[in-house]
Amino acid sequence: MNESLHTALKRLRLSGLAGSLDVRLQEAASHRLGHAEFLEMILQDELAVRQQRLIERRLRAAAFRDQKTLDDFDWRFNPSVKRKDIYDLATGHFVREARDVLFIGPPGVGKSHLAQAIGTQLIKLGHVVLYRSIFDLVREFLQDEALDVQDQVLRKYLKADLLIIDDMGLKQLPKRSGEYLFEIIMRRYELRSTIMTSNRPIEEWGKLIGDVPAATAILDRFLHHAQVIAITGRSYRLKDRAVKQAGTKQARKEDPPARKEGRVKEKGPEKEKTSGREENPCGKNA
Repeated sequence: MNESLHTALKRLRLSGLAGSLDVRLQEAASHRLGHAEFLEMILQDELAVRQQRLIERRLRAAAFRDQKTLDDFDWRFNPSVKRKDIYDLATGHFVREARDVLFIGPPGVGKSHLAQAIGTQLIKLGHVVLYRSIFDLVREFLQDEALDVQDQVLRKYLKADLLIIDDMGLKQLPKRSGEYLFEIIMRRYELRSTIMTSNRPIEEWGKLIGDVPAATAILDRFLHHAQVIAITGRSYRLKDRAVKQAGTKQARKEDPPARKEGRVKEKGPEKEKTSGREENPCGKNA
């Protein structure tokens, strides 16, 4: 590729095409590709690069707590998680139908992992996703209320094709949390999809929010078209902790012989010194 062609591609911002053009020229010559075939091939290269960059931007904008995928999930640990249901959600049908999803179950069973993994997959399918813990969501509204710019943050929560609200039920929320959450759920109702995760029964949401009427109104809309996925079983975090503890215990079992050997070496010189005093008759007579 000559310099003038490289400059032209750079000015046109065709970096994907520029990166593969030399290889594609050789491929076109060896396979005797026609002009139309060659043009289609290099344009596909450019489109692929642009698509990957778009996915990367949307992953950053989603602000996931962790980069989780469905391939990372241990399906055998908690059999209550139905793989078919989760992969069906990952196709994005529920987003196209503006339905909601509630993952509910005790801490550590994989709710956040599944929610973020589904969100990651939907970004790859071309959707805009936003992830927030319920605490970060409320904090944003409280800060923007103080600055009198609530509409800006609200627009951000309404724009996403899928909004993931995580960690509902970990602790009681600040005052007015019910108002903010209700505004989001009401405005997204039957227009955009929302995934929520909760480790507390929905009957306790009024107490958590500190506003029973608001909680009732939120659940009335959210659960209307929602798929509820209840997860039971053991905690993945406790499993990982048990594995680490087992490794530590095993290391301790293997360690004592080395420590014992060290103690023998330490006592060796003392014995030799004592033995030297007993065998020195001059020292005794003196």
